[in-house]
Amino acid sequence: MNETKSRKGKVVIVSGPSGVGKSTICKEVVKRLNNVYLSVSVTTRPRSEAEIDGGDYWFISEREFQERVDKGLLLEYAEVFGHLYGTPKDKIDAALQAGKSVILEIDVQGAKQAKRIYRDMVMIFILAPSQKELAERMKLRGREDIETAQERLNEASTEIAAAWQYYQHMVINENLEQAVSEVTQIIQQSGGK
Repeated sequence: MNETKSRKGKVVIVSGPSGVGKSTICKEVVKRLNNVYLSVSVTTRPRSEAEIDGGDYWFISEREFQERVDKGLLLEYAEVFGHLYGTPKDKIDAALQAGKSVILEIDVQGAKQAKRIYRDMVMIFILAPSQKELAERMKLRGREDIETAQERLNEASTEIAAAWQYYQHMVINENLEQAVSEVTQIIQQSGGK
């Protein structure tokens, strides 16, 4: 079955380094566009006090995650900083069949996996205005220790280099309103709602 011909909606990937504002941008875009579904990933990482199970992520055990992998239920999955993350394929397909555009907030390696299935997807990479600004944003989040934050900053350079090769659109999040507007316009121009 040809994936492109059988579905009605559009797949949009939004990626970027930790702390760049992807989640905030995605949530704002969904508020502005009709008929858009924001995918919720599964993860094995612990839930923070501020996060909602099923809202921010579906928090599951490693055993449950492996069962989903074995059954082919994940569109893409990867280990990131010692935890597993994946995208439930059934929810994506249901939204696409209903004519919705689907935003996947995933990393570069996940985007490469998804591109094999959804060849015509729109790929948007979010950048901080500078490496210094990204480091400051990560520090303000306060989610990890200094060593993990440094590891994430180092990984950001690798992700950004890959993004220039694989992504059609690069959006700098210097001003949140401007970044949200740019992402919204990209989705609308690509046939998203």
